[in-house]
Amino acid sequence: MSRPRAKKIKLLILDVDGVMTDGKIYLFPAPAGAQQTLREKQEKYADQGGYSFSSDNMVEVKGFNAHDGTAISLARLGGIKSAVITKRISETVRLRCRDLRIDYIYQGISDKLSAMQEILTKEGLTAEQAAYLGDDVIDLPPMRACGLAMAVGNARDSVKQVAHLVTEHDGGDGAVRDAVEYILKAQGTLDRVVAAYIGERSPK
Repeated sequence: MSRPRAKKIKLLILDVDGVMTDGKIYLFPAPAGAQQTLREKQEKYADQGGYSFSSDNMVEVKGFNAHDGTAISLARLGGIKSAVITKRISETVRLRCRDLRIDYIYQGISDKLSAMQEILTKEGLTAEQAAYLGDDVIDLPPMRACGLAMAVGNARDSVKQVAHLVTEHDGGDGAVRDAVEYILKAQGTLDRVVAAYIGERSPK
């Protein structure tokens, strides 16, 4: 049931906390002199919920999986666009997404379905051409509307129930890699994409 859906995918949308990360959020004291910068960021995003800093003296830290990072590169080489839609707003996420060259970054978003629809409109794609990987109930609306709904291995049961595919690995532990490889295998491009990825980094 999920493989025919995967063959149509041209856009992969990811949640962050619990999908690209293991869901843990670490707060550390801000370095000396950084308080003003944090305060400016809080003011900038004052009208958006869930900003990452609990105070102007703390910074938020997340851990990302290197295998998942490679997955984004493989997806790009396979012609699949990538997007992140998350309720929280985090400088760490912005930097990670920029590093991975993710095409769309939506932070501070509670209505994830509308954000997905906006991306589809920009790309000229239909909902059945989008895959969504989530872990919690806020991900259910876009998962119900997209062509390929995927849940990480440790997603909430209600999320797994609507998913066409549950990844072998948990969020933050290779789930994104599982999702990307599944899609590329279904499209018959995984071997070619891996060879291209290696070729970019080990030219003859």
